[in-house]
Amino acid sequence: MSAAAAGGASSSCCTAAASSSSSAGSSGVAAGGGAGVAGRLPARVLEHVFSYLDLNNLMRCSLVCWHWNHCLSDENSEVWRCLCARSLSEEALRSDILCNLPTYKGKLKSYQHALSSHDCSRNVYVKKNGFTLHRNPIAQSTDGARGKIGFSEGRHAWEIWWEGPLGTVAVIGVATKRAAMQCQGYVALLGSDDQSWGWNLVDNNLLHNGEVNGNFPQCNNAPKYQIGERIRVILDMDDNTLAFERGFEFLGVAFRGLPKACLFPAVSAVYGNTEVTMVYLGKPLDG
Repeated sequence: MSAAAAGGASSSCCTAAASSSSSAGSSGVAAGGGAGVAGRLPARVLEHVFSYLDLNNLMRCSLVCWHWNHCLSDENSEVWRCLCARSLSEEALRSDILCNLPTYKGKLKSYQHALSSHDCSRNVYVKKNGFTLHRNPIAQSTDGARGKIGFSEGRHAWEIWWEGPLGTVAVIGVATKRAAMQCQGYVALLGSDDQSWGWNLVDNNLLHNGEVNGNFPQCNNAPKYQIGERIRVILDMDDNTLAFERGFEFLGVAFRGLPKACLFPAVSAVYGNTEVTMVYLGKPLDG
């Protein structure tokens, strides 16, 4: 049997075991120390089998039994490295795009949450690295994009930075699925309606429902954004707040009272050939 065929057979058996364990959750199979013969397989054998699976199946396998969960708990193991090599571009892995994500599993989750190439303006596209949005030089248009996954609970953090000129408007924030991602003219698209909340990095204005909600950060002579500077966005769906950090400085809460809805990371840009990169970090660290 060829290696590819062996891999396919292994992955089928593995996902079948995960499915049967999930459906038999109430019987206590997953709660115990093992799931039959599969639960007693050596770690090296399991790692080889797991290396053929995708992220969703690996997450299911981690719920089968303690032994499988333990094998997958090392986020820098060969399993996660192999999946990274298959899923992420060489540019993303070799550049400093993911430098703040120390584990292979963290890099994979970030790719899963990256800006969407299907939920964006027709005037932008996501580059081959999977994380960077490029805006085409279209006159009199403002263009945006949402992340692939939205959040309705929990705390989440991601980084965004511009790799080209900002132009007159460059907005970062969050939006519901109903918020528009393209409009005519050069405007602050993100924050132009009641479905989005944004911070314009050009003039430091906070925007929502077509109105300016004050300056941010709230300090005298707040520094202007510098190209390449990473801004950390912190969405807390438990407290319904949106906050920002720059460098290692917490800038404060920008928006309170966010709705109990599914909110997506979002950006909007106006400058031709400018590029914006977003990297999901996971749960923010306290302190």
